[in-house]
Amino acid sequence: MSTTKYGTELDLVRERRIPEGRLALAMLRVQSVWRAFRNRLASNCLHDLDDRQLNDIGLTRHDVVMALDRSGALEDPSLLLTRAARERARTRFARSASR
Repeated sequence: MSTTKYGTELDLVRERRIPEGRLALAMLRVQSVWRAFRNRLASNCLHDLDDRQLNDIGLTRHDVVMALDRSGALEDPSLLLTRAARERARTRFARSASR
């Protein structure tokens, strides 16, 4: 009798079963809507920042307004904000490198 033989048979960690079928699809959709809702609330909080703070994160007030206007009620505006910030960073650093 060896401890290694029986030590590996212990079921200390149980596998999490992933729900299958329609329930799983419904859960994924609810998670997606919840994430979009939370991100919309966070994007709305960007209105409270002044222009200098928005500039620090690579955005303008116009970017925030446009992202909230262009995304629907259940869509995620943070994707548009991320794209705007990355594009602004690309152009900002391209201008400073060419000098």
